[in-house]
Amino acid sequence: MTTYPDLQLFINGRWRTTSETQPVLNPATEQEIGRLPVAGIAELDEALKAAADGFEVWRDVAPRDRADLIREAARLMRERQNEIAHAITLEHGKPLAQAKLEVIRGAEFFEWDAGEAVRTYGRVIPSAPGVRYIVHHQPIGPVAAFSPWNFPMSQPARKVAGALASGCSIILKAAEETPAGALHIAKAFKDAGLPPGVLNLVFGVPADISNHLIPSDITRLVAFTGSTAVGRHLTGLASDHMTPVLMELGGHAPVIVCEDTDVEAAAVSSATRKYRNAGQVCTSPTRFFVQRTIYDQFLDTFTKQAEAIVVGDGMTPGVEMGPLANSRRIPALSELVADATNVGADLVSGGKRIGNTGYFFEPTVLANVPANARVMQEEPFGPLAIVNPVDSLDEAIAQANSVPYGLAAYGFTNRADYADRMVERVEAGNLSINTLEASLPETPFGGVKSSGYGREGGAEGLHHYTVTKNISHSINIV
Repeated sequence: MTTYPDLQLFINGRWRTTSETQPVLNPATEQEIGRLPVAGIAELDEALKAAADGFEVWRDVAPRDRADLIREAARLMRERQNEIAHAITLEHGKPLAQAKLEVIRGAEFFEWDAGEAVRTYGRVIPSAPGVRYIVHHQPIGPVAAFSPWNFPMSQPARKVAGALASGCSIILKAAEETPAGALHIAKAFKDAGLPPGVLNLVFGVPADISNHLIPSDITRLVAFTGSTAVGRHLTGLASDHMTPVLMELGGHAPVIVCEDTDVEAAAVSSATRKYRNAGQVCTSPTRFFVQRTIYDQFLDTFTKQAEAIVVGDGMTPGVEMGPLANSRRIPALSELVADATNVGADLVSGGKRIGNTGYFFEPTVLANVPANARVMQEEPFGPLAIVNPVDSLDEAIAQANSVPYGLAAYGFTNRADYADRMVERVEAGNLSINTLEASLPETPFGGVKSSGYGREGGAEGLHHYTVTKNISHSINIV
């Protein structure tokens, strides 16, 4: 049996321990599985210096050579899939099969950005004889990156991949609850031969780390995935120092279900995806707006599919949904359910914790939820779905756009005019029609409104990690 890894900091190409540590718990058993080293000011200063020195080396490595090294690290991650996935399931709780898929998704991010490393094209602007105007893209510099707990491998992979492919160095502050994915990324790059200081990994008190890394003159970009509240705080901190930010923040994804669709297929697909990762996904389909003529059929099928989901320890074969990743989510979800039912919502299924050990929560379905319920505006970030009837597509779009978020949105329809109206009117950075896949390595991912700024993935994924320089070159002095 693979054991949980020995957690350490990774600074300037060396593994480090600290005197201060904190426990990492298995959310299925609430048992301690590891001790997390907590970085202090001395370690953070070492990481900053290492990133500054590493940048001077890495920026001069040819893009093709950078790409080759990144691909080698991705190959090692694929080779170590079982080991990494085992650690992720222990610390996060998601079923082992889903953890294995996450490892592959993380490797795919590295492989895509490795390909983009050799395609950060500039251009030559037409000019008079003897004069050249050239647009050149250069790496922005050392990056301070912060990744969340819900995807321990793929979320840090996005940021490390973008930074390294662009020629930047990076200090990654990974989530304290789920550190193993980031640790394995660092291991793969060390084994692939990455120069010291190019990738640094720290853990610790989030506020202490952000308050030290972001104001530093060494930090040239802040990349963050997490809640909108924290993203706003970090953006303000960065703005005080004129440091650019890349923000992938919260969502509250709507799903518009039109009367012309295959109702059964749409409901089964929706429920299956809603409860994946226990709903702890920023793009999780959550607010379902279903045209009234098919509402009862959709709700009935959706509920039956939700109630059939097997909940348990992610290490147990056949389990489809594991526990919530931390204890904080249980009272948060319970409060949202209580508030919704108090103002008139129907609790169709679920709504409470399962057992007394482990952070398990029932797949929950709320119907006919009034607009003044907190959950209509607050992202539940858990296994909770809202299913409400609407009388028209325009009403559904208005409801979809009624929150301050705009990360992902979904629609089910076979009518071209309905699809076109959703494309034009739904406010989201990612719109998926007849599919609940919101993000792939080859597509740009990011939000509008309070869901963030900038894009990760796709041809646009490296833009934030580079700066644009215009070169004007005249043969004669003019």
